[in-house]
Amino acid sequence: MKSVFVTVGTTSFDDLIATVCSPPALQVLRSRGYQKLVLQVGRGVLEPALPSSPDLAVEAFRFKDSLAEELGRADLVISHAGAGSCLETLEKGKPLIVVTNEKLMHNHQLELAKQLHRDGHVFRCNCSTLVETLQSMDLSTLKPFPPGQPEKFALFLDKVVGFQ
Repeated sequence: MKSVFVTVGTTSFDDLIATVCSPPALQVLRSRGYQKLVLQVGRGVLEPALPSSPDLAVEAFRFKDSLAEELGRADLVISHAGAGSCLETLEKGKPLIVVTNEKLMHNHQLELAKQLHRDGHVFRCNCSTLVETLQSMDLSTLKPFPPGQPEKFALFLDKVVGFQ
């Protein structure tokens, strides 16, 4: 069963959850053959109306001790731009759409998302362009992230946030 996993990490990002649950986004996911949508909604106030249908099962939870199982089952991950969520997804070799939160001030996450996109590891969008990104994405164009080199990721993060 082709599955999409959406994560907002430990924060709240209700706009992302609402966008993914919108009829246009659900229609694109169905048209691309996805049959399951799993939402990790974090601290959000939005209680998503779970729009399950016979051809797309939807489930949601706030937090789990580990997201490794959800990431392992996913064929596509849609995530906020938190470093931990991005790195864990990329290390598992999963295709990733990073959705930046336009409402954050001092948005270092935007810099991370831009760099990962420039390097060809992720698709990057915001909530207003997510449906378009889902329609146009070609997962075969994504480059694998180099495995198991946390020191390189630390240097990369330092560069992104301006420590180097």
